[in-house]
Amino acid sequence: MINLNEVQSFAEGGNRKCYINPNNPKRCLKVLHKDLLENLQKNSAWYKRLGNNDDLDDNLRERKAYNQKAIRSPINSSIWDHLAMWYGMVETNLGSASETELITNEGEIAETLETYLFREGLTPEIKSALKNFENWVRTHLVLTKNIIPHNIVIKKENGSLILKIIDGLGSKSFIPLPKYSKFYARIYVERRIKLMWSRIHWDLSGRIGDWK
Repeated sequence: MINLNEVQSFAEGGNRKCYINPNNPKRCLKVLHKDLLENLQKNSAWYKRLGNNDDLDDNLRERKAYNQKAIRSPINSSIWDHLAMWYGMVETNLGSASETELITNEGEIAETLETYLFREGLTPEIKSALKNFENWVRTHLVLTKNIIPHNIVIKKENGSLILKIIDGLGSKSFIPLPKYSKFYARIYVERRIKLMWSRIHWDLSGRIGDWK
C-alpha cells in the first residue's frame, strides 16, 4: 500500500485529487475525495441507488475507458502520442487510486491547455498542436467525453508542443453505438472535435453564454 500522508496533492478536480507517486515520481495517482461515493449515491436518483457505486466512481470509469477498442494496442503504438499512459489501479492509504503517466517538462508538471490559452491565446504553435491532436483523434477514433482544455496538458518535445489527454476518456453516448461501430465512432469523434473548438473559443471570449 502506498502512503500519501506526507504527499501534497498537486491538482484537484470536483471528484479526485492528484498526487505524485512517492515510489515513482514519473507517475500520477488519482484518488477520490473522501466520502465522495457515499455523497454521490445519496444524491442520485432512486433507481441508481439500487445498484453499486461503479458508475459513480471516476477511477473505475477511467479503467473502463482505457480498455476501449482504440486503446487496446501495443505499447509502442502511436495511440500514446496524445494520451497519458495508464498503469492500473493501486491501493493507497487514502483509497484506491488510478495510476497514470505524469506528464512533465524539464522536471516540472506540464501545464494544461487551459492555462496556456488564457496566457498566450491561440498562437501558431498551439494551433499546429491542436491540428495534430485532431488528426490523431480521427485516426484512432479515441472515444472521449467533451474535450475540455483543463483535461489536456502540453508536452514540449524537440521544440514542438504536443497535446496529451490526462482525463475525460470514455463515451457520452447513452446508446453505445460508437463503441462497436466505426461509422458511429467517426460521427461521435467529429462532434467531440467541434465541441472542443466551441469550448476553446468560449474560454477565450470570457465565457459569455453557453459553449455547447
